[in-house]
Amino acid sequence: MTPRRLQDSQIAQFARDGFVFPVRAYSSDEMAARLEWLQDIEASKAGRIPPALNAKIHLLVPWAWDMVHDPRIVDAVEDLIGPNLACWGTSFIIKNGPEARHVTWHQDATHWSLNLPRAVTAWLAFTPSNAANGGVRMLPGSHHHSVAHRDSGDPLNMLGMREEVIEAVDETRAVDVELAPGEMSLHHPLVIHGSAPNRSRARRVGFAIRYIPADVRQHEGRRNSVTVVRGGGFDDFEHERAPEGLFHADAVARHKRALRLGMEVIFNTASQR
Repeated sequence: MTPRRLQDSQIAQFARDGFVFPVRAYSSDEMAARLEWLQDIEASKAGRIPPALNAKIHLLVPWAWDMVHDPRIVDAVEDLIGPNLACWGTSFIIKNGPEARHVTWHQDATHWSLNLPRAVTAWLAFTPSNAANGGVRMLPGSHHHSVAHRDSGDPLNMLGMREEVIEAVDETRAVDVELAPGEMSLHHPLVIHGSAPNRSRARRVGFAIRYIPADVRQHEGRRNSVTVVRGGGFDDFEHERAPEGLFHADAVARHKRALRLGMEVIFNTASQR
């Protein structure tokens, strides 16, 4: 199959390392406009998006829904995991510098309870993301098997379950994922990654979109919901709908159900570890 968006060398890099970057999705001007839209939302929410709204936020924000479906992103994901695609979740990941919050070394799939480790996270930079402002770091080749995690007990850990890998990580092998606004990285759900605190005075803003192919299911018949983006084959999931408007009342009601289903999966998985 001829790649739609990525070069053969980029597809090979993803297979070898578990990630590929940078991939241009938007121009700097397009991303600057979206950053302004995000800042307008933050201003309307007392300066920050509440965590309960940030999870699957594309179900509440029409322009985020459009980004999830944008061919400039989806074509690249299709090159990696095939033509039948659904969005499993979205969230903005924001560090306001300088601050001590950070992300411990972890694998995304730890609490997803999926039957196969087949997924791609598109991490889209709204602002520059680099070593100075707490950009993502990834461990090449760490995606070939899952590893045990534990609760770090760290209140400054930005992960929802505060998880971290138990095994030692050779940080000298880690790669800094440096992105300009409008560029994205694509990474495997088992690649070990994390990020340091933002020591700069500039904000680091990213948007994570998590895609799964149609051969992926939730373990043990657990019900969850997804946004079907391209193709089909997601009959085991509830199908999510586009928001009628920004935080429209009907969209908010549907979002609450989708969030409850997702949280049940995550917390049930964590309780069994």
